[in-house]
Amino acid sequence: MKNKGVVFTTQAAMIAAIYVVLTVVFAPFSFGSVQVRIAEALTILPAFTPAAIPGLFVGCLIGNILGGAMLPDIIFGTLATLIGAVFTYILRNQNKFLAPLPPIVANTVIIPYVLRFAYGEAIPIPLLMLSIGIGEVISCGVLGMILYFTLNKYKHRLFAL
Repeated sequence: MKNKGVVFTTQAAMIAAIYVVLTVVFAPFSFGSVQVRIAEALTILPAFTPAAIPGLFVGCLIGNILGGAMLPDIIFGTLATLIGAVFTYILRNQNKFLAPLPPIVANTVIIPYVLRFAYGEAIPIPLLMLSIGIGEVISCGVLGMILYFTLNKYKHRLFAL
């Protein structure tokens, strides 16, 4: 018999570690006014396991710290990922194509303000929203759904709690 707490913690830790590695390895694409954070594809994982919520939160937090983000980015960028993860979990039993929508919306709305007020980005907020939104559609919508369909074949073996 599996200890559910150990499985949950292990899954969360593995997701956090993968998020950090993807953020750091792809750092040139993970930060700035034009970004496609490859690690955000993992925000699809709450559709499979609730362990992804703390895993994504911790992974984003550590990734932002290691990436040299400023404190408002560390706080609000991480909260954007947490909000996206929570709502992906809430929508997990709905249409599978809704799963990437929460992180896309959360990051598209929050990150432009972080870029403006933490980094002094001069690009107008609506253009930053467009830029961040496009990056999120690529990372969460395209890469995330590829990950979703790949993992969906093995979900009962990978994410059994």
